[in-house]
Amino acid sequence: MIVSRLSFLNYRNLCEGEFLPDSHMNVIFGQNAQGKTNLLEALWLFTGGRSFRGSRDHELIAFGQEAAKLSLTFFSEEREQNAILTIQNKKRSASINGVDYGGVMELVGKCRAVVFSPEHLSLVKDGPALRRSFLDGALCQLRPVYTKLLFQYNRVLQQRNALLKEIPRHGELLDTLEIWDEKLAQRGARIILERSEYIRLLSQPAQVFYGGISGEKEQFSIRYHTVNGKGSNSEAQWQEHLFQLLASNRKEDISAGFTTVGPHRDDLEIQVNGRLARSFGSQGQQRSCVLALKLAEAEVLQSISGESPVILLDDVLSELDSGRQDFLLNQLGEKQVFLTCCDPEIAARYSGGGRFEMEQGRLSVRQ
Repeated sequence: MIVSRLSFLNYRNLCEGEFLPDSHMNVIFGQNAQGKTNLLEALWLFTGGRSFRGSRDHELIAFGQEAAKLSLTFFSEEREQNAILTIQNKKRSASINGVDYGGVMELVGKCRAVVFSPEHLSLVKDGPALRRSFLDGALCQLRPVYTKLLFQYNRVLQQRNALLKEIPRHGELLDTLEIWDEKLAQRGARIILERSEYIRLLSQPAQVFYGGISGEKEQFSIRYHTVNGKGSNSEAQWQEHLFQLLASNRKEDISAGFTTVGPHRDDLEIQVNGRLARSFGSQGQQRSCVLALKLAEAEVLQSISGESPVILLDDVLSELDSGRQDFLLNQLGEKQVFLTCCDPEIAARYSGGGRFEMEQGRLSVRQ
């Protein structure tokens, strides 16, 4: 995938304009709070995902405006395509190649990107919810059908949890719990197998990238940790195992008021030199872990889909020495890269592509 044009109107501090990027490296530099990250965020939204900064949709609209509009022209699936994204107070809508859609789900799998921002350091440091979100987000881009599976699982989970809260007051509802157990086990088994297979694909390239970033001085590994105990490679056996596990934990679930087992409680274990990076890794090691995972995500996405994803790197170089900076950028191959930084001297080192200065929401081309 190659982006050839991004236009924006009333998007955060990007009032009105367009961006014509280079097909390879694009360095966007400027002081803090000028709009560099906003530009990357606008590109990311075309994947169909939410803001990688955790912002709500109404926060994406320029102050005093009712809506923001983004338009992306890109080359993918051997043809030029166009997508338009409209953001209103509580709703986003999209059109692709002139066809209007009520929501943005149709964008999933059309525009592929991998993003790293300082916020992603919490992927290692914080709790398992963010690591599950990383796995699920990557799988949604790789296999858009996974988006539907995840939505169905979460909907059944919400319904089961609501029932668990009602049972202490209405004991006659206990007999209906088995129906939701069956549905949850069916979808949960598929999610566990999809995540496990993705981690298998991710592991080797992530080890290679981490080795390069660390100068081959440290060992990196990942594994899927499930609270559901040992299962099987068989979907049917996983389904039966989850069903029995839900049944045996009913008393605990009713007491807690929520479902205590299932893939919504699982984790991605990240280790450096055989120890959990979350607990024992330095800040530099944790940053290197996230970078390795993100670069491996791009590698897997390209190898499976046949489409090279766009790479969005927000302030990734600020705490890396020049050797690690060069390693990262040299490993990106022929992918289209959008890199933000504050230091114009860093931008000057990569003159092979496009260099753009951002000032108060306005882009200027620099030679």
